[in-house]
Amino acid sequence: MLQTLGHLPIGWLVIAPLTAAGFFAFYFGRTLVGAIPTGTTIGSRLNSQPNFHGYFLALCTVLPAATVFLFYLVFAEGYARSVLVAELPAYLTDQGQEQVELFLDRVSQFANLRAPGATGNILFDASVERFSAIKGSVRIFALAVAIIIAMGGFTIGRRSLGRSFPARSYVERIITGLLFICAAIAVVTTIGIVLSLVFETIRFFSLPDGPSITEFLFGTEWNAQTGQNFGAVPLFFGTLMIALLAMCVAVPVGLFSAIYLSEYASPGFRSWVKPTLELLAGIPTVVYGFFAATLIAPMVRNFAQWVNALPFTPDGLLAAQPTSALAAGLVMGVMIIPFVSSLSDDVINAVPQPLRDGALAMGATRSETIKQVVLPAALPGIIAAILLAVSRAIGETMIVVMAAGGRALITLDPTSDITTVTYQIVALLTGDTAFDSAKTVSAFALGFVLFGVTLVFNIVALRVVERYREAYD
Repeated sequence: MLQTLGHLPIGWLVIAPLTAAGFFAFYFGRTLVGAIPTGTTIGSRLNSQPNFHGYFLALCTVLPAATVFLFYLVFAEGYARSVLVAELPAYLTDQGQEQVELFLDRVSQFANLRAPGATGNILFDASVERFSAIKGSVRIFALAVAIIIAMGGFTIGRRSLGRSFPARSYVERIITGLLFICAAIAVVTTIGIVLSLVFETIRFFSLPDGPSITEFLFGTEWNAQTGQNFGAVPLFFGTLMIALLAMCVAVPVGLFSAIYLSEYASPGFRSWVKPTLELLAGIPTVVYGFFAATLIAPMVRNFAQWVNALPFTPDGLLAAQPTSALAAGLVMGVMIIPFVSSLSDDVINAVPQPLRDGALAMGATRSETIKQVVLPAALPGIIAAILLAVSRAIGETMIVVMAAGGRALITLDPTSDITTVTYQIVALLTGDTAFDSAKTVSAFALGFVLFGVTLVFNIVALRVVERYREAYD
């Protein structure tokens, strides 16, 4: 039974009981307070509506139990691993901490399968059964504690209900606290991501076989797979080149489509064209990558070969590779069109109509009104939309992996295959990797630089937005 509980998904043990307890507590609290007789005088009226009493009792019941399950999710895996480590034979633990952790990872992965079968390894199969039993015991304990605490919260909340109890005030405070916790989680997660990048980057430059900061930022030779050259300039160049090609497609098409839809198109035409454009953002990036690799890349190569075959063209002017920066940039530009068009359209529509009416009343044409009034007033939002598109282009992975190539080159030829920061991060962290080598840890340094570039774009955009907002607000 314990092994069966160890295989069950935790969602069934959390969501179903909490939902049932919450509905019961809400109905009980609402019914209990609703049965209290009330009069017309102030002292005989309910301080809060019966629904708020039900919400209060449901929160008193669910939140403590949810806290128990949260502690289970955080600490149960580590507890089961620590217990199993103490029971492992000495010949395995003597192989070192790295081998023990690898063994535990395999045991945990195999134990989380719904119906794991025997592998023939006696120690491994016994460890899987023991690990599942430990997790099953912990789940039973967590479930029992959650039930006891939920019943205690229900009892305490039940005693608090009454005619004069300010249930609405307590419910609003609890909800405000939950919203604050959600916001704090987002902030803490961001800080954790930044700190992990910073610490791993520092460790990368402090490794014996790691490069210096100058070599990493300004070196022009990248060959991290062999652990010899870590000059990341070709990666930065490839990333910016593909992003620039993508923006050359996305910005004009997205901005002009937003201007047409907001200022010229009829309501009926706009009602179906705008959702159609926004559908581009919902297509998985792997589909875009497949489209780029199978259709656009061959077209780019054929075009380059046609240019090379012209009589007046120097030999080998274009590389004409099967994968190319141009193919990836074109498809990426199509992918991020909705980020520019949709946000720019909303910003342009938010420009006050009196600005347009005033310009038209002064004798300006519609096009002059758009160029001299509407676009300057909407410029902060348009810059924000373009910034979002740039960030999306810089961080794109699947398209460049499938269509851009993997060679670390510095070339202005868009038909040549080229690599990017995201491509190298995927390549360095794919497969069996050891996090004590410069090859693997260099991926974190690349991620930190990518984060820094995006941060600089955000700061510059905020300065521009503040400047023009003062002029047109």
